[in-house]
Amino acid sequence: MKRLLSTSNDVALTILRLVLGVVFFAHGAQKMLGWFGGYGFHGTMGFFGHLGMPASVAFLVICTEFFGGLGLIVGLLTRIAALGIGVEMIGAIFMVHLPNGFFMNWAGNQKGEGFEYHLLAIAIAATLLLRGAGKFSADGALS
Repeated sequence: MKRLLSTSNDVALTILRLVLGVVFFAHGAQKMLGWFGGYGFHGTMGFFGHLGMPASVAFLVICTEFFGGLGLIVGLLTRIAALGIGVEMIGAIFMVHLPNGFFMNWAGNQKGEGFEYHLLAIAIAATLLLRGAGKFSADGALS
């Protein structure tokens, strides 16, 4: 448990953790609660089901984004939250975004979004997984 919670007082890790946490909490709140223009839990489950995703996986995606985002914001179980988000982003690349190429759809001229955003999220998640939560984290206080 100590190794899971251990971290340094690196403020750069804190910045990465907070940014990734806020982004994923917002996406999770769309899916879980319907905030920020989202579909809410039942709507998101239906949407993922329409994509052919098993209900158990859809449930894990919603929980990973919502609770993982919250965990990252407070720095609690950062490595577990980062692992979940990293795995989820790998899944999103291969299930949805890979056929659309690398770039996001800024101009609206391709069929969907590329996977560049997902690579950034994976890189941040991998850093937090390897290095921990940084300064001002519940993990640091507990360790």
